[in-house]
Amino acid sequence: MSKHAAVESDEHVAERTAEAARQVERLTRWHDDFPTPGVRFADLTPVFADAEGFRSVIESLAACAPDADLVAGVDARGFLLGAGVAATLGTGVLAVRKGGKLPPPVISREYSLEYGSAALEIPGNGVELRGRRVLLLDDVLATGGTLAAAAHLFVEAGAQVVAAAVVLELEFLGGRARQGDYPLTSILRLP
Repeated sequence: MSKHAAVESDEHVAERTAEAARQVERLTRWHDDFPTPGVRFADLTPVFADAEGFRSVIESLAACAPDADLVAGVDARGFLLGAGVAATLGTGVLAVRKGGKLPPPVISREYSLEYGSAALEIPGNGVELRGRRVLLLDDVLATGGTLAAAAHLFVEAGAQVVAAAVVLELEFLGGRARQGDYPLTSILRLP
């Protein structure tokens, strides 16, 4: 268990998640045909900029894996989530970067996006990952490629993904089916 985490009752965790879901629903801005035609983009910037909304999201995400000893945030909005959750849990935080952003050596994984393809990377040395218990965070779960690729990076490095969590899940895109056997929490799920 992380040094500052407290185990909460399931009822309390559910209350936190419900409050966070209300905040996310209230504050998210939607943009049609962005970044490409046919994509409806969920802009969580107002959620992160709102003190109450951000606090609620961070507390809800932290409750997903109080026994994690490392929090990993996926580029780029996952960095914001990861830092907040790591501070709450008293753990370190690791940024899962887009390809080409880290100096070698790196562990890399290509994946498909809703609107293209990309690669993710984590350091290949300098951070001991073997045996670590990782909480993996991202902002939105769409097709699931990003989160699945990030999880594969940690498994390849010898870590265990103990849980993954996202702020918003777009269920109609089926991303949950691409995830591993770790628990996956979504604060707000849209059918």
